[in-house]
Amino acid sequence: MVNTIKINTEGIKSVLGKLKFSEKQFSRSVSEYIWNGFDAEAKKVELIYELNEVKKLRSLVIKDDGYGIDHGKLKNKFEPVFDSEKVEEGKFDKHKSAYHGKNGVGRLTFFTFANSAKWTTIYEKEGEHYKYDINVSANTLNEFEGLYEVPQKTDEDTGTIVSFSRFRGSIRDYDEIMKMIDYIKKEFCWFLELNKSKNFQLFINGENLDYTDILADREEFEIKHEESSVLVKSNYIRWLKQLNDEYSTFYYLDEDNNEVYKETTKLNKQGDDFHHSMYLSSEYFKNFNFKSSEESSQKALLGGSRSDDEFKYIWKKLHNFLRKKRKPFLKQQSLKIIEDFEREGIIDAKTENEFKNIQIEDLEDVIKGVYEIQPKIFSSLTKDQKHIIVGFLDLLLVSDERERVIEIVEKIVELDPEERMELSNLLKVTSFNKIIKTINLIKDRYATLNLLHQILFNSELKANEIRHLQKIVECHTWIFGERYNLVAAAEDNFEKALRNHLYILRGEKKNVSIDHPNKQKQVDIFLCRQQKNQDTVHNLIIELKHPSKSLNEECLSQVKGYMRTILQIPQFNADNYTWNFILAGNKFDSSGYIKGEIKSHERKGEEGLVHDEDNYKIYVRKWSDILIDCDLRHKFLDEKLQLEKDKLVEDLKSADEAVKLAKNNTAVSTI
Repeated sequence: MVNTIKINTEGIKSVLGKLKFSEKQFSRSVSEYIWNGFDAEAKKVELIYELNEVKKLRSLVIKDDGYGIDHGKLKNKFEPVFDSEKVEEGKFDKHKSAYHGKNGVGRLTFFTFANSAKWTTIYEKEGEHYKYDINVSANTLNEFEGLYEVPQKTDEDTGTIVSFSRFRGSIRDYDEIMKMIDYIKKEFCWFLELNKSKNFQLFINGENLDYTDILADREEFEIKHEESSVLVKSNYIRWLKQLNDEYSTFYYLDEDNNEVYKETTKLNKQGDDFHHSMYLSSEYFKNFNFKSSEESSQKALLGGSRSDDEFKYIWKKLHNFLRKKRKPFLKQQSLKIIEDFEREGIIDAKTENEFKNIQIEDLEDVIKGVYEIQPKIFSSLTKDQKHIIVGFLDLLLVSDERERVIEIVEKIVELDPEERMELSNLLKVTSFNKIIKTINLIKDRYATLNLLHQILFNSELKANEIRHLQKIVECHTWIFGERYNLVAAAEDNFEKALRNHLYILRGEKKNVSIDHPNKQKQVDIFLCRQQKNQDTVHNLIIELKHPSKSLNEECLSQVKGYMRTILQIPQFNADNYTWNFILAGNKFDSSGYIKGEIKSHERKGEEGLVHDEDNYKIYVRKWSDILIDCDLRHKFLDEKLQLEKDKLVEDLKSADEAVKLAKNNTAVSTI
């Protein structure tokens, strides 16, 4: 005989939260039946599935050794849809890990993946075991068979077997089962760890559930409060993946490993993936008043409280331990943040411009440091928001208001005093590192300029245009400006240069050919730079002449020949392309031709300009002028660095403060 629940099928589905037929809901529903087993005080739950010859789900069974479903309570188990008997008995508590059937209808969620479910259950009554079946169809969820069935005596152990049949949809295949098992790992790993000493087990097709692939770190240690001899055994676990519905949590257990209370740690919702569980076992927690206040001065009459010195000591040790564990994790995560930002174009890629690279590295170091201090600042941001925040940081770091980075961060997240001090120190350290790198770079550049000066003007060295001058310039393209990347050099012809150009700028590896009579013409150095934010490509061709050769009309005609060749190559003439040509040598010839060309373009205000046509410009420069420009650029940087170094000097209030600062900086020697 069929018993009818006082709500129709659609009403039940509505109560179930309008569950949809989906992969995730399949995993969630199956997990609900496993929880039902553990909620029935089972120590062993088994999930058994079978696939057919085409790897589609043929059968699915969940078996437990719990106390079964008492036939006398069956009506209360299936009829109340809105109120579970677990809630009615007042057993559900968010600070305890038992009883997951909070809504009382978890047993009906099978309709999301199967058309029928059958419960075969064995329970104990007055020393005897009884067995009977319950059947429910997905089409009539408000009806169930079993209430009027007479239970039969049996010698079998108590427990329940739920079997499902006539599966819905085509997604119940091998891949779906693997996803379900992965979901089950994230659902039950923490619970199995919690009840490890009680030998709780979850089997899948006869094998104990193995969740080691999502276990990233484990450490067991003890905390002892010496004055009171209170001892806490601690078991820390970090999970590689976020658990389904369980936050990072402290689980408090008594000396027999019975859970007495649980609460989330302070490291939830911090914008990182530091997922962890802490299991704390001690006799001290048996009668502990967890709902007491830490500020309360009143001592508990029975058991401990949060205001106890013992608990405060334990609490501090636990959080220091977690902070220590989290530090290297955040450092590793910060590297991934930088990789993501580079891939998305939020941070500029490294270039041949070494000063720009130092600025990029400084920005990256600060981003990594900020993430390690407070990762929440970079969590759940859109690409535009990332651009804005990183852009602000970059502007402040290259300005005289570096310390205002703290203000930007505090507009987004609240920093505690310790985090604020840590960020302030980080800004000083990264600034110092940037200064050191820049000083070394300037020193090396001055050395290069000195070498170049000797090659150009010391005739006794007998410098060669190709073997000496060109080799130095290839390695140090900053001599002509900080704007270019090397694309082609060493007298490459235009066809090879074009292949290199397409590969570097567009990532295109393919053979290309130029249909032009001058395609074999060779250039000394071919440089280019692509600006991502403006989507423009700047190109530079440099023609170097032997130090002893005077620059004349013939030399300039050679460069104009390069320009005319490029004008005929479509791949080199996109609307967003600009071309600069530089003819460089020690002196002009006596004809006055070069000087006349420069004078005729003086009104443009660009030194050495001799030709300006659309996106094409030609310059003629003497090495003496180029070296002077380099010297002026680096002198400015050197002076700016001196100002930056002065900022690192602390305004001391006392000699004691000097000692304290010296002891706490990163230059302290280690033994």
